[in-house]
Amino acid sequence: MSARVITIHADAPSKPPTGQACNGCGVCCLAEPCPLGVLVSRRLSGPCAALRWDHAGRHYRCGLVSRDRPWWSALARRWIAAGRGCDSDAEVAAAA
Repeated sequence: MSARVITIHADAPSKPPTGQACNGCGVCCLAEPCPLGVLVSRRLSGPCAALRWDHAGRHYRCGLVSRDRPWWSALARRWIAAGRGCDSDAEVAAAA
């Protein structure tokens, strides 16, 4: 497995263990977009263009989920598996 470097906001929470509740760490979306993010970002790798940093909450959130259109938000929640727990198997290490 090759190492990849992603830039994470300094105030972001640590990545939870796989299967635990999402805490908005952003690791999964910064590493690669989900299927819906591929459409929005127009790329298969790299950070998702829909990912947003929430300054007040000090976490990342999907910008597609927070839209004002309920049907779009419902679709986004399904495609990112909201409420299913962390499914990122990425191992996070601090920069040297």
